[in-house]
Amino acid sequence: MTANPGIGELLGLAASVSLLAGWRLYLCVLATGIALRFGVMPVPEHLPALAALSNPWVMGIAALGAAAEFFADKVPWLDSLWDLLHTAIRPLGGAALALAIVDPSQPGWQAAVFLLGGGGALMAHGGKAGLRGAINLSPEPFTNVLASSIEDVTTAGLLSLVYAFPVTAAAVAAILFGMVCALVLTVRRAFRKVVPKRKPPDDPPKA
Repeated sequence: MTANPGIGELLGLAASVSLLAGWRLYLCVLATGIALRFGVMPVPEHLPALAALSNPWVMGIAALGAAAEFFADKVPWLDSLWDLLHTAIRPLGGAALALAIVDPSQPGWQAAVFLLGGGGALMAHGGKAGLRGAINLSPEPFTNVLASSIEDVTTAGLLSLVYAFPVTAAAVAAILFGMVCALVLTVRRAFRKVVPKRKPPDDPPKA
């Protein structure tokens, strides 16, 4: 990619990255920094905040976080604890990533993208955390590892796609949103099956 992405592509990138941040925040920060560092995604002149992600210190911290998340996410119940600790961090991180991609001279767009980015990351995080909670009710660890590995591959693959071909970012964001909605509904149905319904109290005997 040699040209700066247009506004439509930038909004698609913001949506895609914020949704993926709900699954793998540190990997998203690291991948964005790498894309900027090696010129895969040139930094538009009006987006100086985005360039901060290519700072070696930021990339190093993101790499440590991504490594810790990779291993913690494979251990049953430790993954749920990790998700609990990141309930606020992932939505804020997703909102900040989306905000960094939008032109700061357009405060209206910035406010909308910040809210939508945070909401998208929170929704993705909720679906992921709920699915892991349901999976952890099973005594075998293999389903957890499989689910975590699918999230790793999906996040890395889609990040590579949208950074190499920003024109696909809007379509990727739409697909991700559909996946997240389906995941949330699946988790909701799973918990409704696990948690028994409360029976109404018996009527008191008549005198």
